[in-house]
Amino acid sequence: MGKVITIANQKGGVGKTTTAINLAASLAVLEYKTLIIDADPQANATSGLGFDLKTIKTSVYECLIDDIDPKNVLLETQLKNLYLLPSNIDLVGAEIEMLNQPSREKKMKGIVEKIKDMYDFVFIDCSPSLGLITLNAITAADSVIIPVLEGLGKLLNTIKIVQKSLNPSLEIEGFLLTMYDSRLNLSNQVAEEVRKHFQTMVFHTAITRNVKLGEAPSYGKPVILYDATCTGSNNYLNLAREVLQKNEMTKMKNSEKILK
Repeated sequence: MGKVITIANQKGGVGKTTTAINLAASLAVLEYKTLIIDADPQANATSGLGFDLKTIKTSVYECLIDDIDPKNVLLETQLKNLYLLPSNIDLVGAEIEMLNQPSREKKMKGIVEKIKDMYDFVFIDCSPSLGLITLNAITAADSVIIPVLEGLGKLLNTIKIVQKSLNPSLEIEGFLLTMYDSRLNLSNQVAEEVRKHFQTMVFHTAITRNVKLGEAPSYGKPVILYDATCTGSNNYLNLAREVLQKNEMTKMKNSEKILK
């Protein structure tokens, strides 16, 4: 049964989609069958995997609103073992349309239940908001990865509410330092504060600022297909290994965890 991990932070520009695409791609390269559910109306995960948004006729929107079977909407990507449940701009209206539906907070969970057994990992990429779609994504998840630059307070409160009333088994998979630059005082201050407050819940791997990571989406590729040797590729492979170790899905020794 696949592990469902939502990647969330209500602040934009912290690396949610970059992490969804590249962590999923790294796990796919390591031969774990992986799915990305694009739950953002901007559909950056969909375009970042090389799909033309104009050609996406059926998406996660139809699954949420019209109860379309997600198995009929899944797309194969350029990378073996990596699949996508796409998004498009129609998802903007979904929150309003879902308001009067019964169990509206659990619509995404219903979608995930139909397909998660097909994968080792399912990642849900969220929009930079704490609206009903993001609430759905967190409710559907086994755990949450939180990319960190700032903006944790409201999200942590939302997670507590979900744990209390909608998804008591929800865990925090980890806090991920993104866009990290050891030369900048602000990066070091954020890292210090996050590690001080959350300690072992912070991933050892930090995603450093990397030009190739920024360029890859415009070519419609995960960074590992764009430049397998760059720092960004190594960062996300290390993060993938850390996720596997955390979930006891690898027999790798600690000394082998970090790429040289």
